[in-house]
Amino acid sequence: MKRWMNTLAAIGLVVSAVGLAGPAAAGGGRPGTAELNRWAADTWRSLDATTDEQTGLPSDNITGDLQTPGAYTSPTNIGGYLWSTVTARDVGIISDDEASSRLSTTLDTLANLERNEASGMFYNWYSPTTGEKLTTWPDSGDPVHPFLSTVDNGWLAAALRIVREAEPELATEADALYDSMDFAAFFDPEGAAGLPAGTNRGGFWDAAPPDCSVEAPMYNGSGETAYYTCHHYDTTVSESRIATYLGIANGQIPATALYGTHRTMPPGCDWAWQEQLPQGEVRTYDGVEVWEGTYSYDGMSFVPSWGGSMFESLMPDLLVPETKWGPRSWKLNHPITVAVQKQHGLEEAGYGYWGFSPASDPFGGYAEYGVDVAGMRSDGYTSDAEKTDVDIDRPGCATGTNPAPEFGDGVVTPHAAFLALPYDRKGALKNLEGIEDELGAYGPGGFYDAVAVHSGTIADRYLSLDQSMIMAAIGNELTKDTLKAYFVDREMEQRLRPAMTQQVFGSSWGAGGGHKG
Repeated sequence: MKRWMNTLAAIGLVVSAVGLAGPAAAGGGRPGTAELNRWAADTWRSLDATTDEQTGLPSDNITGDLQTPGAYTSPTNIGGYLWSTVTARDVGIISDDEASSRLSTTLDTLANLERNEASGMFYNWYSPTTGEKLTTWPDSGDPVHPFLSTVDNGWLAAALRIVREAEPELATEADALYDSMDFAAFFDPEGAAGLPAGTNRGGFWDAAPPDCSVEAPMYNGSGETAYYTCHHYDTTVSESRIATYLGIANGQIPATALYGTHRTMPPGCDWAWQEQLPQGEVRTYDGVEVWEGTYSYDGMSFVPSWGGSMFESLMPDLLVPETKWGPRSWKLNHPITVAVQKQHGLEEAGYGYWGFSPASDPFGGYAEYGVDVAGMRSDGYTSDAEKTDVDIDRPGCATGTNPAPEFGDGVVTPHAAFLALPYDRKGALKNLEGIEDELGAYGPGGFYDAVAVHSGTIADRYLSLDQSMIMAAIGNELTKDTLKAYFVDREMEQRLRPAMTQQVFGSSWGAGGGHKG
């Protein structure tokens, strides 16, 4: 057994019996605090089990018995492990010394990983046991074309910001890594077609891949050639906005990048392929005209994500004070997004549970789950195993082929419910208690990754990304947003907050009632 498990095992015995009662408990005496502490300790056990002791790198996933970790990791996995380690310390699961040792080990490994020299960015797949950049896929032997992902590097860089503040003795090492990462390398100043400002590409290869790519001089002016993805990250409500925030905070990209993404696709029949015809108006920010469109659900108006999933909408909110800095945008949109997911699961689809996000498929592999009608993608992320596609009328443009579907075996993903804690703590706790006690989707490492509610089929494994979202959500709830306090500094606030504050989404609670589509 790893030496890192010794402290956890001792604490775990206490946690199982009394839910971290006494001075080790975090979160005060609010209802649900003991459960949150217990869930955090069990979730940490899964993250510990994924992590190689020598490298400090977590595997992407591990089997439900915590015995067999995957043979690959990504920058997002590593970043999630770093902030989970800080959270485990802050809520009393591990000691200060253990946290410092773990963080130091991971930073030492990161300093020696192969990177793209012209951007300082990390490749997307490494061996968690050796730190080698992967060029063949461990399971199949298929070739891997090393890729530099915008969003994945964003999550790692975000975690480095947290480490430098949470563990001052490691600030020099964390800063050296963070300062070497240039987000201008991802930012296309010309932007995506039909958008008024520059926009991030999805990432790039440093050698031509066999699939679609755009060869161009690297956008950061390094003079190196990059082979960019053919797509941009062109939707506002996306987990990829973390990279935009960081680029702005670092002074590497302009603040107008916040306006270079779609709230919805534009109105009109030329865009009738999207899930709904949006309502809205054009607003001008810093001379940039933006179509502030919204979708509707049960009388509520909101800015949708691409697929209608919770993590697209709420993962950046774990670290960025979006509701504080966006009082006329995110402060409205986040709780409405939660209400849409809850209404879909409990009322429209009748699953009895809610929380839909990409996760392990209970029937094998990985799948994208969401509330289809609440996402821009026309064939959206669905909420059930049958992939029931909702297709509503677009008046004057198209007649829906399946406007009032019957849903099947709904698949709920616990991490999505945890993301809702700041906006519906009581509802999220009740939902999670049912997933644990009634559906039995709980094991030695906390909540299993997903469960199909009617058949009771469970995805019997843990993904480190999803577990790290759970750790962050619990940590914020128990410590009053400590991760956000670590993440933000004065320079970030000065560069990013004004641009966020002036945004005005068309989100509204409306009058409620039945599903309006």
